[in-house]
Amino acid sequence: RLGLGDRVVGVTTHCNFPPEVTVKPKVGSYINLNVEQIVSLAPDLVIATVGGNERAVVEIIERAGITVYVVNPGSVRETIQTIAILGELCGVEQEAKALAAELTRRVDKVVQMAGSREKPLVFLQINLSPIMTVNRRTIHHDLIQLAGGRNMAAQESITYPRISMEEIIRRQPDVILISSMERGGRFEKAREDWFNWTSIPAVRTGRVHLIDSDLIDRPSPRVVEGLERMAELIHPGIDWGTQ
Repeated sequence: RLGLGDRVVGVTTHCNFPPEVTVKPKVGSYINLNVEQIVSLAPDLVIATVGGNERAVVEIIERAGITVYVVNPGSVRETIQTIAILGELCGVEQEAKALAAELTRRVDKVVQMAGSREKPLVFLQINLSPIMTVNRRTIHHDLIQLAGGRNMAAQESITYPRISMEEIIRRQPDVILISSMERGGRFEKAREDWFNWTSIPAVRTGRVHLIDSDLIDRPSPRVVEGLERMAELIHPGIDWGTQ
């Protein structure tokens, strides 16, 4: 979105968007980076993450004379702020400001339209087996709140807790959203399997939906698209296109 694609010299093995990244050199995963390859690519700037990159690896890259900027956006609005900062660091400050303003307007629209509605209890499944969800210390929780829902697992002590089917039945979520790294038939089957549990309100009303994990797992401009999609699923009665 900032027109910097031609200046990207390396990406991780997890990077899959936009399609052009498939031809970029891979420098390893977030946790297992190939430092030698990073240095050999001679970047002017390396973008690291607090949650994914070890401090020792960051320090090695810095000792090689390469500037490292560490990001840690924990919410949608922090993600937008980070985009603006990265644009400034990369010399496209005006483009980044314009993008940040556009994304902020879209977030504000969702908040305004969903804010006056009743807030259903939302269970977000991020892993199929074991069943896992998210607590309040995640960007997913922020997405649920901004989209006008209540995170069923907000008060769990573990950031990404495992949760039993018995506990889900006890808590009675109104909406079930399934976001998983699983793809293909297993992903759709996970949704179908929920319909065996008719004692859950979300199941009885057919409010069990798939949501693309790429849109809500990664703090990027597409997280706002993920917010819009989540809001549509949580509040299907709103005409998002005309208000």
